[in-house]
Amino acid sequence: MEETTEFPPRTPYTFDRVVRILFTVCTVMAVVFLLDSLKGVLLPFLVACLIAYMLEPVVRWNMKWTRCTTRFVPVVLTLLEASALIAVSCLILVPYLVTETAEMTVMIKRYATTQIHIPYISSSIHDFIRDNVDFNEISRMLSREEWMSLIKKTLSSSWSFLSSGLAIVLGVLSWLIVVLYVIFIMLDYERIMLSFRQLVPLRHRKRAFQVGNDIKNAMNRYFRGQFLIALIVGILFSIGFLIIGLPMGVVLGMFIGMLNMVPYLQLISLPVTALLCIVCTASSGVDFWVIFWESMAVYVVVQCIQDLVLTPRIMGKAMGLNPAIILLSLSIWGSLLGFMGLIIALPLTTLLISYYDTYVVKRFPAHVTDRAE
Repeated sequence: MEETTEFPPRTPYTFDRVVRILFTVCTVMAVVFLLDSLKGVLLPFLVACLIAYMLEPVVRWNMKWTRCTTRFVPVVLTLLEASALIAVSCLILVPYLVTETAEMTVMIKRYATTQIHIPYISSSIHDFIRDNVDFNEISRMLSREEWMSLIKKTLSSSWSFLSSGLAIVLGVLSWLIVVLYVIFIMLDYERIMLSFRQLVPLRHRKRAFQVGNDIKNAMNRYFRGQFLIALIVGILFSIGFLIIGLPMGVVLGMFIGMLNMVPYLQLISLPVTALLCIVCTASSGVDFWVIFWESMAVYVVVQCIQDLVLTPRIMGKAMGLNPAIILLSLSIWGSLLGFMGLIIALPLTTLLISYYDTYVVKRFPAHVTDRAE
């Protein structure tokens, strides 16, 4: 006996419904316009909210092992731990980056003036790279002298305080405001979340909380889960590139980890890796195909670790948004609202999709259908 699926009857488009749809569209457009107008003011607050949201699991862990009922001591410990981690990372990475940048400058100059032959690769490819990439300009930008001259210019222009000093002061104050926002939000995080829930009218709470849970799950998967995966992947790539001796390995590894915030976007770094292999071949005489296939082996090993170990353990079986949808939402909201759009892209996209499933097509979430069965 075949099972038949009965669809709920479609709601007719009455005048009242059309007016509500138009009112909703106008409201969304007004909100986007308001966000664009106030993005300079809202950006520090949103950045602070994102930082507080990312650090909330650490705060809960500190509350658990310190057995504190209040949040003050765990929040202070979390901020100290984050500051110590950032300071140690800077102490380790900054000297390495300075050394690698100087070595990379020499390598680029050598490649720009050296004719090399790589088996199975036409010399016209090297000519194309040299004609379209200004290696002299890149080496000049990476040189220590360029950075020192930039610092000297910044210091020597301090006399023009009346013209540029206000912007500098406002920039410093904006970062201080972000720090204050982070502290205040972390101290009252649970109370703020409860206040948002209590703002919803009683008759709309069931559907609003359902949509809110969808957003919460997507945020947990993307910002927390994917951020942790991207950080580990970046560290693994950096270690792998250091082992095979690829120049600028740590920088490239962290860049790939940053790209991994959108799943599988790290594949666009393959041309950069191949170019670094060519530069390394021209400067140190290493066989191109050896270091290239070693780099590809690093990609394969890290990708296997990510797909077989990290993603199942951190993300679980829950499926987030499709990577194409994530990239599209980041592109659209980023072009509309700049950096602030990148922060709110995923929550807004999830909200729109959940709203469409709940109110337009009246599609039940997976957990609801499973419970009904």
